[in-house]
Amino acid sequence: MESQYEPVLIDNRCMVRAPFHEPRAGVEFDIVIMPKMSFGTAHHETTKQMIQYLLSTDVSGKSLLDMGSGTAVLAILARMKGAFPVSAFDNDEWAYNNALENVQSNNFADIEVLLGDSSLLAGRKYDIILANINRNILLNDIPVYRESLNAGGKLFMSGFYSEDLPLIEAKANESGLGIMSNRVENNWMAACFTL
Repeated sequence: MESQYEPVLIDNRCMVRAPFHEPRAGVEFDIVIMPKMSFGTAHHETTKQMIQYLLSTDVSGKSLLDMGSGTAVLAILARMKGAFPVSAFDNDEWAYNNALENVQSNNFADIEVLLGDSSLLAGRKYDIILANINRNILLNDIPVYRESLNAGGKLFMSGFYSEDLPLIEAKANESGLGIMSNRVENNWMAACFTL
């Protein structure tokens, strides 16, 4: 139920809240997300971990893709931190429409929101790619992400369990990506790879 949606504060720096919640004073990044049927309200461990990665990463002036963007919460935070240009792709029409609404309500109409999957990446290059999806899609798309990364670029992935890390890492290694770090919460994992 939307009415049961509670705001989420991450690392005392980033608040993800619905329009019907009051902002909290002193929060560095205040993101307003209309809670519909899209994934990405920061209640799930994987979204929280990706937000934590973004909070600790310098994205200023870097091109960034939020792949499988859901509400576009990660794209919005990246834009707040100075990433540009920023794209948000999702193959779910509900998520796509929700992302369009959320980038407008957070005053970042310059975030490119597209409906589609990794086939949209043909010919595109990014400094940073965020992919919070699921294990099987990640395993399938890692080579595509690698092709879309600029030299020295970073790929942050989440949406898989800690026991899946060896599979994810092996596929990334095959594609020329090396693991830099990972984090785990309640058996959900996020990991950072670099080219």
